[in-house]
Amino acid sequence: MRFPLRVALIVAALFGPVTAARADDAAPETILNASYDIARELFEALNPPFAAQWQKSSGKPLEIKQSHAGSSKQARAILEGLPADVVTFNQVTDIQALVDKGFVRPDWQQAFPNAASPYYSLPAFAVRKGNPKNIHNWDDLARSDVKVIMANPKTSGNGRYAYLAAYAFARDLYKGDDAKAQEFIGKVVSNVPVFDTGGRGATTTFTERSTGDVLVTFESEVNSLVKEFGADKYEKVVPPSSLLAEFPVAVVDKVAEKRGSKAIVTAYLNYLYAPEAQEILASFAYRVRNTDIAARHAADFPPVKLYTIDSFGGWEQAQKVHFASGGTFDQVFEKK
Repeated sequence: MRFPLRVALIVAALFGPVTAARADDAAPETILNASYDIARELFEALNPPFAAQWQKSSGKPLEIKQSHAGSSKQARAILEGLPADVVTFNQVTDIQALVDKGFVRPDWQQAFPNAASPYYSLPAFAVRKGNPKNIHNWDDLARSDVKVIMANPKTSGNGRYAYLAAYAFARDLYKGDDAKAQEFIGKVVSNVPVFDTGGRGATTTFTERSTGDVLVTFESEVNSLVKEFGADKYEKVVPPSSLLAEFPVAVVDKVAEKRGSKAIVTAYLNYLYAPEAQEILASFAYRVRNTDIAARHAADFPPVKLYTIDSFGGWEQAQKVHFASGGTFDQVFEKK
């Protein structure tokens, strides 16, 4: 099998030289999880306890390797040859791209609870200490005196959620008038000095490069940066409304069946629903499905009116209208 150079280098770093899978590789000691780019620290916490459980139950050691980038970029890498056994993404369309090419089973959302989304989040704001620009809601992002940092909606699920959350707010504000909503989102886009390709790049631009007045990213990432850089430098702002951001997971059947890892990665994804994993997820400021754990952490998660992607006709329709070539994002970006 031939790999594009970029993918081949990633594979070599993760697994060593690429070799054909052997028929007796029924229980590999290494699996690869391809995930979105701001999930590094999360899976550094989730992987060791699962690996310990697997070794205890199977008697075999397990190393879980990670690959992180924008989830759309990860999907393309898998299609180009990255041998990920499992994906933990932040957008359904990126898994659908794998379904369309025969890498993931068509009924993947029925394989695990909650449509294969063990946790969720929403776009929120990080502002500088004291919130000097008095930013509290989406309409503040359209003000001429506010510079907005967010990931590029063309390359990042994080960016798409942020864009659609702002658009949903505007559509409500203007009572369903899409022309006015598009004008509003154009003002927001014009306030973005640079679009990073992924959510972590946007965080770096806001924090380490000191660019912008507000960062729009997942609530979990806002909490992480406040924790890392200090509440004396940054504050979290949760707007009154936002967009439900589900985090879909799936076995990459084409790879897992070839490597003999399907039983491992199925157990791995089921583990994400277990109380131990749900507690870890909540500690990283993700909103969880386990009602008892969610109740224990309720004070950490302000109530929010959540729009859903269904209000845009689903991801396929949203992609076509807003993010495909010539869509609304391209239209407003050209006027920037």
